[in-house]
Amino acid sequence: MREDPPDRAEVDRFILDRIESVPHLEALLLLRRQPSEQWTAESVARRLWIDIEQTRIILQDLARDRLITSVAADPPYFKYPAECDQEPVIQALADAYSQDMIRVSTMIHAKPSSSVRAFARAFRFTKEQE
Repeated sequence: MREDPPDRAEVDRFILDRIESVPHLEALLLLRRQPSEQWTAESVARRLWIDIEQTRIILQDLARDRLITSVAADPPYFKYPAECDQEPVIQALADAYSQDMIRVSTMIHAKPSSSVRAFARAFRFTKEQE
């Protein structure tokens, strides 16, 4: 079990490696704040004031990255996992975002475009299967 809280460099690395956009971050933090809630794409879209189709993609991305859990239902719903091995760094990220929103948002916006990241993810996925 981890004793030391993640340092700023670890949080920054998590942002660069795992957070696609500010709406991805806000969706993750929303689900984390209410882990007993069963969130549909529609309920998240309403809370974040974003398009429902964009929200579906965001939730699928977060579930694919194992940051949230997807539950097959009609409609499907999403939850923050009861046991998340990334919890210490996500807690530190939540703290960083609440204390220095501009810095965190700027880091996310400064990342390469989503198409460049998608290409990199595809390469990483292919390489992992070899």
